[in-house]
Amino acid sequence: MRIRNEKDLEGIKKISEVVALVLKEMKANTKPGISTKALDDIGRDIMISYGAHSAPYSTYKFPGWSCISINEEIAHGIPSDKKIIMEGDLVNIDVSAELNGYWSDNASSFVVGEDIHKYQPLADASKDILMKAINNIKSRVRVSAIGSLIETEARQHGYRVIKNLTGHGVGKKLHEDPEIENYCNYRNTARFKKDSVVAVETFISTISNYVATRPDGWTLVGRNGGYIAQHEHSIIVTDDKPIILTQID
Repeated sequence: MRIRNEKDLEGIKKISEVVALVLKEMKANTKPGISTKALDDIGRDIMISYGAHSAPYSTYKFPGWSCISINEEIAHGIPSDKKIIMEGDLVNIDVSAELNGYWSDNASSFVVGEDIHKYQPLADASKDILMKAINNIKSRVRVSAIGSLIETEARQHGYRVIKNLTGHGVGKKLHEDPEIENYCNYRNTARFKKDSVVAVETFISTISNYVATRPDGWTLVGRNGGYIAQHEHSIIVTDDKPIILTQID
């Protein structure tokens, strides 16, 4: 979407604050021994308290209010009482929601407790690359240039990128144009537009370049195995540095 008036601006700011708060509180409660269903319930209760609606639950009938993925799971992990988080796990929480007709998206990968499996460098790389990408986005910049930056940075850190998951426009719907790939797609001639709202995501991988879906129909894993860290912010594009709407986390 593009911000066209004060109502749009206030609407997208409000839902972004809610989404960021949900993610922050879910991360704060992610400790060894807690189930992913219990974490999802925390997020659900906060959304309800603000009158917000889970985007994956309401739009795609996802069996949870947020996506919680552990270790080799890349995205769309289903919350479950049987999935218990352990010390050293790499956890990804992806929160997206709607409020008063506006949508926002925010995600983070992080290590729980002590980094006994040495996932922290991967998580750090994903976060750092996302922020570098965001800081290079402004109006008229080619979307493919940001994809190129993300892929180049990943390689310099010794990692790969997932090529069949993308960032996206957001605002009036959960997924809008443009698609923001994690690699340089020269066929993508789109440019970022001033006052547009986009969700920029990094999918940084140890081995795989593509994802596959598990038999549950939702959970994504690397086709060639390995691990992945994802970070995501919703931003407003300007003529200078973008406004990061979900910065609270």
